[in-house]
Amino acid sequence: MFLRKLRRNFIRLFLCLLALCGLLFVNVGHITHEPLPPPEDIQTFTKYNINCKAIYDLDPVEVGESLIIRKHHIVKDTDESLFNLTSDCLKFIKARGYDRVCVTDEERDFPIAYALVVNKYAWMVERLIRAIYSPANIYCIHYDEKSPDEFKSAIEGFVSCLPNVFIASKREVVYYAHVTRLRADLNCLSDLLRSEVKWKYVINLCGQDFPLRTNIELVSELKKLNGANMLETCRPTDFKRGRFAVHHELRDDAEFVKWQEATNQSKSPAPHGIEMYTGSAYFVLSREFVVFVDSSAVAKDFLGWSEDTYSPDEHFWATLVRVPGVPGEIPRSHPDITDLMSKTRLVKWEYLEETKYPQCTGKHVRSVCIFGAAELHWLLNYGHWFANKFDPKVDPVVVQCLEENLMERQKWLQSAAASSFPEDNRDCLRSKPFTKV
Repeated sequence: MFLRKLRRNFIRLFLCLLALCGLLFVNVGHITHEPLPPPEDIQTFTKYNINCKAIYDLDPVEVGESLIIRKHHIVKDTDESLFNLTSDCLKFIKARGYDRVCVTDEERDFPIAYALVVNKYAWMVERLIRAIYSPANIYCIHYDEKSPDEFKSAIEGFVSCLPNVFIASKREVVYYAHVTRLRADLNCLSDLLRSEVKWKYVINLCGQDFPLRTNIELVSELKKLNGANMLETCRPTDFKRGRFAVHHELRDDAEFVKWQEATNQSKSPAPHGIEMYTGSAYFVLSREFVVFVDSSAVAKDFLGWSEDTYSPDEHFWATLVRVPGVPGEIPRSHPDITDLMSKTRLVKWEYLEETKYPQCTGKHVRSVCIFGAAELHWLLNYGHWFANKFDPKVDPVVVQCLEENLMERQKWLQSAAASSFPEDNRDCLRSKPFTKV
């Protein structure tokens, strides 16, 4: 019933848009969507003159204007501009509001760790972290060693300004569907375990993710897990079994540079009698479970066995959380947990549109939807914590509107929490300006 109602709403919306866009594009020469100037002429990323509340309400006129921005007015934000701004950390912190981030007692007592594996769009990485930023948290960034120098310099400049954001001590040259993608996460997890911050949970992200919940909301949701892990974990289909039934080798490929290719060489069963499950590369894991992965011979042997499989990050975590006795175990008797059941990551697959969720309003890349602005309402109300994928070159408006929504919600929620504290104790909620020495 819900999907049919949502589908009818989208059909009505696009009928309106078809009529509207005809008028808008005829008059496009008379309509300007110049980017908003940054405060005090500080060069940050581009902001667009758009009404996000109207976008959220699926107002046909405002959604139509977001389409015009997509078609005619996208401005490319350069990695160099982030690098230049972070050369003066005090200026950067003030421009991006890190000195105005408040933290409640609940957030301070429940730090979250993040592991980000990224390779492009330095501003998107910064905006992602800013949207969920708390001085109580800790953030590890692993950049692909084959990323452009401008990107790596921008990321290094960014982390130099914040004491709780750092670059992984060991970095990989990451290849698609290869074990190097899994190792990148593991490198960050190892560093995070050795940090002074005693975080409770870790969440991994990529550079094209964006949060759908504020930090204070994430803390509340993580507490409800009560030590359990949350991720997709399903019994493998015959197709997925092929990914780890035979030996794979890294081969040259015109599109991906390197590619995991299956051979005719069969693999032995997984060690220690491990029963295989599949899922995604993304997880929400308890600190206790990560300690197990970092120190257990079972986990290390399983990692070694997985090195010559296809996309091992898509079965490594899904399998280990089902091992009997692990911290936060998901019992093998438990039914499959799909990506729509797990709140970890909301992804639209092209072949499931119309049956599982409304059509993509952005663009498809390898069957995955890059979200458009018309999906803002759906994204914020489906119930997941993060979504993937976003691309400022496809639709920058949806990212801007998610930012605005999250900032407003975080302020409101923290104000509500602060109102219950003694009046003379409320100032301590505001974090102080800081930079790395």
